[in-house]
Amino acid sequence: MESLNEFIEKELKSMERSIVATPKNREDLESFASACNGTGTLIAMQMAIQFGYKMALENLKEEIK
Repeated sequence: MESLNEFIEKELKSMERSIVATPKNREDLESFASACNGTGTLIAMQMAIQFGYKMALENLKEEIK
């Protein structure tokens, strides 16, 4: 289990160094989406959240193998 925790920590740290800033929480993300004044922005935001969650689960699945 320790290696899985190390993997998760490594992945979370890599998000901090990304070209695109990763919001610290959902409120920051929603605030950014609202500031864009686009009707599709909130839908795109939710799609991005769901896709990110899917990617996280796929990464964990690969690491557990």
